[in-house]
Amino acid sequence: MADLFSASRAQNVARAAPLAARMRPRRLADYVGQEKVVGRGTLLRRLIEADRLGSVILYGPPGVGKTTLAEIIATETRRRFVELSATASGVKELREVLEAARRRLEDDGQRTCLFIDEIHRFNKSQQDVLLPDVESGVVALIGATTQNPFFALTSALVSRSRIFELESLGRDDIAEILRRAAADRDHGLGCEQVTITPEALEFLVETSDGDARRALGGLEIGVLSTAERPLLFSVDLARESVQRKSIAYDSGDTHYDCASALIKSIRGSDADAGLYWLARMLEGGEDVRFLARRLVILASEDVGNADPRALLIAVAAMQATEFVGLPECQLALSQAVTYLSLAPKSNACTLAIAAARNDVRERRVIPVPRHLQDKHYAGAKRLGHGQGYEYSHDAPDGIAAQDYLGVEKRYYEPTDRGLERDLGERLAEIRRRLQEQRPHDGEQKK
Repeated sequence: MADLFSASRAQNVARAAPLAARMRPRRLADYVGQEKVVGRGTLLRRLIEADRLGSVILYGPPGVGKTTLAEIIATETRRRFVELSATASGVKELREVLEAARRRLEDDGQRTCLFIDEIHRFNKSQQDVLLPDVESGVVALIGATTQNPFFALTSALVSRSRIFELESLGRDDIAEILRRAAADRDHGLGCEQVTITPEALEFLVETSDGDARRALGGLEIGVLSTAERPLLFSVDLARESVQRKSIAYDSGDTHYDCASALIKSIRGSDADAGLYWLARMLEGGEDVRFLARRLVILASEDVGNADPRALLIAVAAMQATEFVGLPECQLALSQAVTYLSLAPKSNACTLAIAAARNDVRERRVIPVPRHLQDKHYAGAKRLGHGQGYEYSHDAPDGIAAQDYLGVEKRYYEPTDRGLERDLGERLAEIRRRLQEQRPHDGEQKK
């Protein structure tokens, strides 16, 4: 009787669970998506089938199946599944779980799969507690994290684990999950007589951003909030259920990846891609000062003297951002992104200063030629400082043909793009003039 009562309570709890939890597949064969990770012939699939799991870190955005995959792995390898949340568990709870796993292994040989959700929230001490039992095989650890494990976890734990990156689910995967949920009579909405229109399905797929939990949540809210049966789940009902699309954005990987995409798109002269990544970061709540700073850096690093106005526009956008703030500063940022994207590109200035600084660090320091030394202090004349210096403005063309370095060095090599084409021609003439005054027994041309 007690067993029947417990089973009934478990069924009630299961029925009360959200649709996303009820629709979790129980077998690897029913798992949707992540073919690169668990498809036929992949490393993780082979480890599961051979029962040689070890410890695993599942890394990816929310709603892509990390918890589901952990439960399936425990089932497929016939291990006891124990789940902890790093946000709600401390060292005490962790030690108790590990001790229980050790006893099960010693008493009846039952192995344990320890799943830790949001494992990146464990501090170093908590992660270190895991190491002995992970290394000895007392537990097969499966950690789930939305943060890059190479940054969020200790190197000791990472070195003892295999890292598998799960990606956002594809459009076809989300659509298949929604169809299953609508048809499944045991765990889904099959008893509710729901028919999803193609437009509603497309809307739920589009607004989910590859997050199955989000897509299933929108479907469930629409069905449960409507008394009509049978129910034709329309696109209007889908819009009402989802309401405003939330943007997945954090200060970790997403921040750096989007910033990288923004810079590389502008560098690649794709104004449309640059605007998209700018919009993505603005919608995600990115600090507009950070965006403005990155554009100022890019103006010199990637445009440079091919179009000197780029730096002026980037600096003006930075000042406008500081002065007017959001939402109006998005206009100045958009102007800067499009101008920088379309400007001719040159990294000649970037390469030039890098080469010059490398010479200063790695090679013998060049002394300041005597005629260039400061002579504006008492006693400088007696030391010969500044003697022989020719004032450039006294030359007919403003170029005094004298040696300014003491050795021959070439750092700045203009490109043939934009204004640098003209600058290159002028530079060649200036170098020819200056070459006449340089010593020929100094350091060879770089």
